[in-house]
Amino acid sequence: MNEWMPIAKEYDPLKAGSIDGTDEEPHDRAIWRAMLARYVPNKGVSGDPHLTLFVGRLNLQTTEEKLKDVFSRYGDIRKLRLVRDVVTGFSKRYAFIEYREERSLLKAYRDANGLVIDQHEIFVDYELERILKGWIPRRLGGGFGGKKESGQLRFGGRDRPFRKPINLPVFKNDFYGEGQRERREWSRDRTWDWRARDRDYDRGREKRRQERETSRAWEENERERERDLRDERSRGRERRDRERRERSKERDSKKQRDDDKHK
Repeated sequence: MNEWMPIAKEYDPLKAGSIDGTDEEPHDRAIWRAMLARYVPNKGVSGDPHLTLFVGRLNLQTTEEKLKDVFSRYGDIRKLRLVRDVVTGFSKRYAFIEYREERSLLKAYRDANGLVIDQHEIFVDYELERILKGWIPRRLGGGFGGKKESGQLRFGGRDRPFRKPINLPVFKNDFYGEGQRERREWSRDRTWDWRARDRDYDRGREKRRQERETSRAWEENERERERDLRDERSRGRERRDRERRERSKERDSKKQRDDDKHK
């Protein structure tokens, strides 16, 4: 229990299905599927996984050009891949972005999560398929996503970390600000320093909140401006209709006077 952490260091489908990472029995069929799966990461994917971000919850209309325009502000992008359906060509609403430098990756990870792109609030995380040992994707019952309505939530990731168990004894843990602050770095086996990852998230939370508020205010101003334009166009149409009726009345009156003169 003393090794408990809010962010999973290795992927275990059974623990991912638990709100605090302590379940001993699967509570839905998808967890059984994930436990029985023998998933091998896609060997056809190229690039450095340690410099790659996962971007999810995209708008279906968001394009590669839009993503490149937004994420290039954090640094030079080596490769960007918006995942599309092989049959329809439609976006699957997630993408992978590989940067040239680690500092660019960290900045995007810290600042881009929660941004609003094309009216959708996006989710940003490190690529996990080739980094997190034991990873099972959502389509096989794993992942860190899920909807509350389906009862198949998954925990242990950035968006939904494990909750601290009630019976967990008190011990020094950097997750709660009790340990010495350390600079984020790679471990010897080239895995992520998950504690630093959680600290990055906490530090960027307030900034992301301010960005979301700014984005919402901008969207509200845009909606108000569109309403004003619609009202102005409506008033213009009413004015033109009124003038047209008045001219028609004048023509009818003039014609009536001319007819009276010829009688």
